[in-house]
Amino acid sequence: MASGTTSLPVRNPGSLPVRNPFGTTMRRDRWWLQPLTVFLVFSTFIVYTTWAVFQGEYYSFGNYLSPYYSPELFGDSHHAWLGPRPAWWEESWLGWLPWSPAYFILWAPLGFRLTCYYYRGAYYKAFWADPPSCSVGEPRKVYLGENSFPLIVQNIHRYFLYIALIFIVILSYDAWKGFWFEAVDGGESFGVGVGSLVLAINVVLLAGYTFGCHSLRHLVGGGLDKLSAKPVRQQAHRCVSCFNRRHMLWAWLSLVWVGFTDVYVRLCSMGIWTDWRIL
Repeated sequence: MASGTTSLPVRNPGSLPVRNPFGTTMRRDRWWLQPLTVFLVFSTFIVYTTWAVFQGEYYSFGNYLSPYYSPELFGDSHHAWLGPRPAWWEESWLGWLPWSPAYFILWAPLGFRLTCYYYRGAYYKAFWADPPSCSVGEPRKVYLGENSFPLIVQNIHRYFLYIALIFIVILSYDAWKGFWFEAVDGGESFGVGVGSLVLAINVVLLAGYTFGCHSLRHLVGGGLDKLSAKPVRQQAHRCVSCFNRRHMLWAWLSLVWVGFTDVYVRLCSMGIWTDWRIL
């Protein structure tokens, strides 16, 4: 048998593993590129979304409604379900806040993304360096996991899923309404504008992200000893798994596009962009 030497350090049996200082690694690739990109994209999205929520204006343009404000429960546009801003808003302790219909609904889709299994792994690395990347030293000595407050709240993701599925139906209706324009006779006529396509693409991307959710995959196919014994659930599980294989791609495309959709509607409403009619 051939014998040789090794350059790897030999630890004494029973010794504790060595914890590398923050940022130290033997990796030679650009491991920092992915968390840096996530940090920049997420930060841009958070800053813009926060501004858009508190801005409270220019969120509708004709038959277009920004997904940041859909469904518009209370508001001044014709999309509002329950009428204009309620009087109790000014009379309550909320009166100091600038009015925005987004307050009533945006917590749901943001909660769904914030607790998403994929996004958690992404922003834990990018914002908390937990860890910065695989085989890279992190700035903490103990592993806390998600078993204590506040991270244990992440487990409500499955309940946000149920709400997100309802939002897909509502946004699909908004996209359909985006193809109907005011006619000369006062009615509505079918047409296609650039904004119509923007709203439709937004629904497709959001649906691809939502239907690929890990919780939905478990919901349609979990709890069974033999999945093949339930052919309908087996087919549903295969369908969700198909979206789930590209869950990261759906997540980022839908994040960027939903922000762009709000930008498009907003700039058209402000008169900066022209919504070109294709048909």
